[in-house]
Amino acid sequence: MELVKKSDFTNQKVLVLNEINIEEGSGEFLIEGGDGKKEKAIPIYYHMPKNYKPDSKILIVIPGAGRNGDSYRDAWIKASEKYGVLILSPMYKEAEYDYGAYHMGDLIYNLNLENSAQYDENSNKVFLDEEIFSFKINSNRNEWIYNDFDRIFDNVVKVLGSTQTEYDIFGHSAGGQILHRFAIFQPNSKANRILASNSGAYALPDFNTDLPFGIHNTDLTKENIKASFKKNLVLFIGELDNENEQGGLILRSPTVDKQGTHRLERGTYFYNKSKDISKELGLDFNWKLRIVPNIGHDHRKMGAAAEKYLYDGTE
Repeated sequence: MELVKKSDFTNQKVLVLNEINIEEGSGEFLIEGGDGKKEKAIPIYYHMPKNYKPDSKILIVIPGAGRNGDSYRDAWIKASEKYGVLILSPMYKEAEYDYGAYHMGDLIYNLNLENSAQYDENSNKVFLDEEIFSFKINSNRNEWIYNDFDRIFDNVVKVLGSTQTEYDIFGHSAGGQILHRFAIFQPNSKANRILASNSGAYALPDFNTDLPFGIHNTDLTKENIKASFKKNLVLFIGELDNENEQGGLILRSPTVDKQGTHRLERGTYFYNKSKDISKELGLDFNWKLRIVPNIGHDHRKMGAAAEKYLYDGTE
């Protein structure tokens, strides 16, 4: 991996690995990957508003399966200027971060998706053959990409002299998948409000179901789940991301279909099932469900709704 590269975005400015220069307006910097993948550099697209101050809030925006951190950042520029929020959006290149490393946060690896997943050419559905699907579990927490979010935040805070001690984070589609698992598997993060938007499939905090749809085959304990349920996780679901929505791929299999057959149904199921589990375990439950009217699988429209939820006092 080259440590210095040309950027197509920042007026051909040379990007130096781990050199974080943030100026007013939009730009990009480059950080090394986390443990076990330091050579897999991560571009971070940012927007600093004109009215930025040391106490300005910081929002990390996690892209969907397209890994397009640049356009996800762009979708938040207007909100950044309006509310004085610093936007940071990482790009995990698909060539270096596959489905297990990105969607699943590196919780699992060595997936045999080429043999076990079949795409329906006439729809947005991907059918998983659970009889032959296999993977390995990564129990090394230091290698999960969830660690990157605090690391990005800490580095930016240090460079800018920010007084912030926590950040908000929004992710749509694959980004939503990443963030609900982030809340479950990394509850000690510095993330404040976690908006998981329009996820296609969920890992239930259920000790009776295996990954990738539960936590039975992980080392999580009741104490871990107790901490997870205390996080400010918001299931942010578009009302029209239903059975009629053809945008984005959606996984189908006997186990995941127990959550529902479309994103609205699955998000609602995940929230209600998680709430039931909290009651069964006698744990406090701080998660929320917000159904956003008249929006389907559209990250720009969901982002516009999220900006109002987070910063317009309309929560």
